Amino acid sequence: MSSAVQNLAISLGVMQVARRIPFDNPQVLLGVRIAYVVTQVVVLGIYYQISNKIKAKNDQTVLKYVEPAGPMSQEQGKLITITVRDYDLAETSKLLRGVYIGIAMMVVMHGYFQYTQPLFIQALMGLKGLYDSKLVAIYILGKAAEGDYERPFKTAAMFGVQSGPQTDAASIAEAEKRAGKKED
Repeated sequence: MSSAVQNLAISLGVMQVARRIPFDNPQVLLGVRIAYVVTQVVVLGIYYQISNKIKAKNDQTVLKYVEPAGPMSQEQGKLITITVRDYDLAETSKLLRGVYIGIAMMVVMHGYFQYTQPLFIQALMGLKGLYDSKLVAIYILGKAAEGDYERPFKTAAMFGVQSGPQTDAASIAEAEKRAGKKED
Protein backbone atom coordinates (compact mmCIF):
# COMPACT_ATOMS: atom_id res chain seq x y z
CA MET A 1 0.00 0.00 0.00
CA SER A 2 1.43 3.39 -0.95
CA SER A 3 2.22 6.07 1.59
CA ALA A 4 -0.56 8.35 0.34
CA VAL A 5 -3.19 5.61 0.72
CA GLN A 6 -1.81 4.73 4.16
CA ASN A 7 -1.99 8.39 5.21
CA LEU A 8 -5.58 8.62 4.01
CA ALA A 9 -6.58 5.41 5.82
CA ILE A 10 -4.82 6.46 9.03
CA SER A 11 -6.37 9.94 8.87
CA LEU A 12 -9.85 8.51 8.46
CA GLY A 13 -9.30 6.03 11.30
CA VAL A 14 -7.83 8.67 13.61
CA MET A 15 -10.73 11.01 12.83
CA GLN A 16 -13.13 8.32 14.04
CA VAL A 17 -11.11 7.94 17.25
CA ALA A 18 -10.92 11.73 17.68
CA ARG A 19 -14.72 11.95 17.62
CA ARG A 20 -14.84 9.88 20.80
CA ILE A 21 -12.34 12.03 22.71
CA PRO A 22 -14.00 14.52 25.09
CA PHE A 23 -12.20 17.69 23.97
CA ASP A 24 -14.57 19.81 26.05
CA ASN A 25 -12.77 18.47 29.16
CA PRO A 26 -9.94 20.98 29.88
CA GLN A 27 -7.58 18.23 31.11
CA VAL A 28 -8.01 16.20 27.93
CA LEU A 29 -7.55 19.28 25.76
CA LEU A 30 -4.40 20.24 27.63
CA GLY A 31 -3.05 16.68 27.20
CA VAL A 32 -3.72 16.76 23.44
CA ARG A 33 -2.06 20.18 23.15
CA ILE A 34 0.99 18.92 25.02
CA ALA A 35 1.12 15.78 22.86
CA TYR A 36 0.97 17.92 19.70
CA VAL A 37 3.74 20.26 20.84
CA VAL A 38 5.95 17.38 22.00
CA THR A 39 5.45 15.58 18.69
CA GLN A 40 6.39 18.68 16.69
CA VAL A 41 9.47 19.30 18.86
CA VAL A 42 10.56 15.67 18.41
CA VAL A 43 10.05 15.85 14.63
CA LEU A 44 11.97 19.13 14.34
CA GLY A 45 14.72 17.76 16.60
CA ILE A 46 15.14 14.63 14.49
CA TYR A 47 15.30 16.66 11.26
CA TYR A 48 17.88 18.95 12.89
CA GLN A 49 19.91 15.89 13.91
CA ILE A 50 19.68 14.51 10.35
CA SER A 51 20.87 17.85 8.98
CA ASN A 52 23.89 17.76 11.30
CA LYS A 53 24.69 14.16 10.27
CA ILE A 54 24.49 15.10 6.59
CA LYS A 55 26.89 17.99 7.13
CA ALA A 56 29.27 15.85 9.21
CA LYS A 57 29.32 13.06 6.61
CA ASN A 58 29.87 15.60 3.80
CA ASP A 59 29.28 13.06 1.01
CA GLN A 60 30.54 14.74 -2.17
CA THR A 61 29.43 11.92 -4.49
CA VAL A 62 27.88 13.47 -7.59
CA LEU A 63 24.29 12.59 -8.49
CA LYS A 64 23.02 13.13 -12.02
CA TYR A 65 19.39 12.74 -12.86
CA VAL A 66 16.64 14.19 -15.01
CA GLU A 67 14.00 16.01 -12.98
CA PRO A 68 10.63 15.39 -14.64
CA ALA A 69 8.70 18.36 -15.95
CA GLY A 70 5.39 19.29 -14.36
CA PRO A 71 2.38 17.18 -15.31
CA MET A 72 0.78 19.98 -17.37
CA SER A 73 4.05 21.26 -18.83
CA GLN A 74 5.04 20.73 -22.46
CA GLU A 75 8.73 21.04 -21.56
CA GLN A 76 11.03 18.09 -21.16
CA GLY A 77 12.79 17.19 -17.94
CA LYS A 78 15.72 19.22 -16.64
CA LEU A 79 19.17 17.75 -15.99
CA ILE A 80 20.23 18.09 -12.36
CA THR A 81 23.82 17.60 -11.19
CA ILE A 82 24.19 17.77 -7.40
CA THR A 83 26.18 16.18 -4.60
CA VAL A 84 24.59 13.68 -2.20
CA ARG A 85 25.20 16.17 0.64
CA ASP A 86 23.36 18.98 -1.12
CA TYR A 87 20.55 16.66 -2.27
CA ASP A 88 19.99 15.35 1.25
CA LEU A 89 20.06 18.86 2.72
CA ALA A 90 17.50 19.98 0.12
CA GLU A 91 15.27 17.02 0.99
CA THR A 92 15.61 17.81 4.71
CA SER A 93 14.67 21.40 3.94
CA LYS A 94 11.51 20.20 2.16
CA LEU A 95 10.58 18.08 5.18
CA LEU A 96 11.15 20.99 7.55
CA ARG A 97 9.09 23.30 5.36
CA GLY A 98 6.23 20.78 5.53
CA VAL A 99 6.43 20.72 9.33
CA TYR A 100 6.46 24.54 9.52
CA ILE A 101 3.46 24.80 7.19
CA GLY A 102 1.61 22.22 9.31
CA ILE A 103 2.37 24.17 12.49
CA ALA A 104 1.18 27.41 10.87
CA MET A 105 -2.05 25.71 9.81
CA MET A 106 -2.57 24.38 13.34
CA VAL A 107 -2.03 27.86 14.80
CA VAL A 108 -4.82 29.15 12.55
CA MET A 109 -7.13 26.15 12.91
CA HIS A 110 -6.77 25.74 16.66
CA GLY A 111 -5.75 29.20 17.77
CA TYR A 112 -8.17 31.19 15.66
CA PHE A 113 -11.00 28.81 14.71
CA GLN A 114 -10.82 26.74 17.94
CA TYR A 115 -10.82 23.34 16.15
CA THR A 116 -9.45 20.66 18.45
CA GLN A 117 -9.59 17.39 16.51
CA PRO A 118 -6.81 18.40 14.06
CA LEU A 119 -4.38 18.70 16.99
CA PHE A 120 -4.85 15.03 17.79
CA ILE A 121 -4.70 13.96 14.14
CA GLN A 122 -1.60 16.02 13.34
CA ALA A 123 0.24 14.74 16.41
CA LEU A 124 -0.10 11.21 15.03
CA MET A 125 0.55 12.22 11.42
CA GLY A 126 3.81 13.90 12.48
CA LEU A 127 5.04 10.56 13.79
CA LYS A 128 3.81 8.85 10.61
CA GLY A 129 5.83 11.37 8.59
CA LEU A 130 8.96 10.38 10.48
CA TYR A 131 8.21 6.72 9.87
CA ASP A 132 7.83 7.34 6.11
CA SER A 133 10.90 9.58 5.73
CA LYS A 134 13.69 8.01 3.72
CA LEU A 135 16.23 10.32 5.35
CA VAL A 136 15.19 9.06 8.80
CA ALA A 137 15.66 5.49 7.55
CA ILE A 138 19.14 6.28 6.22
CA TYR A 139 20.55 8.60 8.87
CA ILE A 140 18.73 7.51 12.04
CA LEU A 141 17.88 3.85 11.45
CA GLY A 142 21.10 3.16 9.52
CA LYS A 143 19.56 1.63 6.40
CA ALA A 144 21.73 1.45 3.28
CA ALA A 145 21.00 3.98 0.54
CA GLU A 146 19.98 1.35 -2.00
CA GLY A 147 16.74 0.00 -3.38
CA ASP A 148 13.84 2.13 -2.10
CA TYR A 149 16.32 4.40 -0.32
CA GLU A 150 18.49 5.07 -3.37
CA ARG A 151 18.97 8.69 -4.28
CA PRO A 152 17.32 10.51 -5.97
CA PHE A 153 14.23 9.39 -4.07
CA LYS A 154 11.23 8.25 -6.02
CA THR A 155 7.80 9.25 -4.82
CA ALA A 156 4.92 6.81 -4.73
CA ALA A 157 1.76 7.92 -6.45
CA MET A 158 -1.67 7.35 -4.95
CA PHE A 159 -2.03 3.80 -6.25
CA GLY A 160 1.53 2.54 -5.90
CA VAL A 161 3.13 3.54 -9.19
CA GLN A 162 6.45 5.16 -8.39
CA SER A 163 7.44 8.28 -10.22
CA GLY A 164 10.24 10.73 -9.94
CA PRO A 165 13.64 11.53 -11.36
CA GLN A 166 15.00 9.47 -14.23
CA THR A 167 18.43 8.05 -13.52
CA ASP A 168 19.00 5.86 -16.56
CA ALA A 169 21.98 6.69 -18.79
CA ALA A 170 19.83 7.29 -21.90
CA SER A 171 17.68 9.95 -20.18
CA ILE A 172 20.75 11.69 -18.76
CA ALA A 173 22.52 11.66 -22.16
CA GLU A 174 19.42 13.08 -23.86
CA ALA A 175 19.13 15.86 -21.27
CA GLU A 176 22.84 16.66 -21.64
CA LYS A 177 22.36 16.93 -25.44
CA ARG A 178 19.43 19.33 -24.94
CA ALA A 179 21.44 21.38 -22.45
CA GLY A 180 24.38 21.49 -24.87
CA LYS A 181 22.15 22.72 -27.74
CA LYS A 182 20.67 25.49 -25.57
CA GLU A 183 24.16 26.78 -24.67
CA ASP A 184 25.15 27.12 -28.37
